[in-house]
Amino acid sequence: MSVSVIERLKAVRHTLNVSQKVFAKAIFISTSYYACIETGHRKIKDTLLDSISKIYNVNKEWLLTGKGGMFDTEPPDVKQEELIGIFKRLNGHFQGYILDQVRHLDKIQKKELREKN
Repeated sequence: MSVSVIERLKAVRHTLNVSQKVFAKAIFISTSYYACIETGHRKIKDTLLDSISKIYNVNKEWLLTGKGGMFDTEPPDVKQEELIGIFKRLNGHFQGYILDQVRHLDKIQKKELREKN
């Protein structure tokens, strides 16, 4: 693939604000393999482009040619999805603990915002 596809792939990852490790894990490849794609040492296969398009809602036409918008629909919030996935795996006791912590952090943040204004 051309350098422009690689650059657009990097742009997707940066727009989503995720590391190579997180990005690679979501599309079921190793971090080292993905890093080789971004550096141009490995070719990106069409099946991988399909996975990226499906998992991250990336417009495949944009990825290949630069035409159109980067995303077919609103991009996923990767951090939020990871948090929800972990939360769902926890037992009820730990879920309650996490909710208490998040509520506490929300109060702190609101207080800080009031103090700034």
